[in-house]
This record gives sequence, C-alpha cells and structure tokens, in this order.
Amino acid sequence: MRLVNFFAYIEYMRMRSYLGEFELMVILTVMCLGDDAYGVPISQELEKRRGREVSVGSVYAALERLEKRGLVTSSLGDPTPERGGRAKRYFRITKEGIGEVRETRQVLTSLWRRLPNLEGERT
Repeated sequence: MRLVNFFAYIEYMRMRSYLGEFELMVILTVMCLGDDAYGVPISQELEKRRGREVSVGSVYAALERLEKRGLVTSSLGDPTPERGGRAKRYFRITKEGIGEVRETRQVLTSLWRRLPNLEGERT
C-alpha cells in the first residue's frame, strides 16, 4: 500500500464511527419490531433477549445517537389516551442503517470465523 493511501485510510477510519454493542442490539430490535418500534417495546424485547433489565432511557439515548447518524428515522404517532394525550415516537431503520448493519455483520462474522472453538481447533 502506498503511503498516501495509508494516510487516506487512517483519515477515513477516524471519520468513521462504528456501531457499539448496545446500538447494534437496538437497531436490530427496531428492524425486528417493524412498525411497532418505539421505546417501550424495544426495551422489553431487549430485556427478553438479554435476560436482564434494559432501561427505556438508555434505549432512547441509543436511538437518538442512531438518528443523529442517519441510521434510523423517527416520526410521531397519534396521541393516545393511555399516555395522557402524548404521542409515541416510532423508529424505522434507514437505507444507511441497513448498510451499517450489513457491514457490522460481515466484520463480526469474519472475526468469529478466525477464533478457535472451545476445544482449541480452528472453525
């Protein structure tokens, strides 16, 4: 690799922000829930899958980061009496978000394949 390309790659890596573990779980849950993806069901689904408590606040913080990066988008639903007239904010994954999930899956799969299995053999 030429030195100029190396520095361009380093600069690209610096600009790039990869999905963290929790953000990845949140965005995958948004994909799974489809049209019903808002804070409470996302939190409940993550609790069910992880086997431990997940605060709605941490889910909304992750969703806000994902939305800032253009990986999810949100819209307000109709106000509901159960919520005191407040509307729910629904989330959907964007085209960019799908691309980021695919890239993350490829990297993680590649890394997993290089790991030895529990008996010490390569998989």
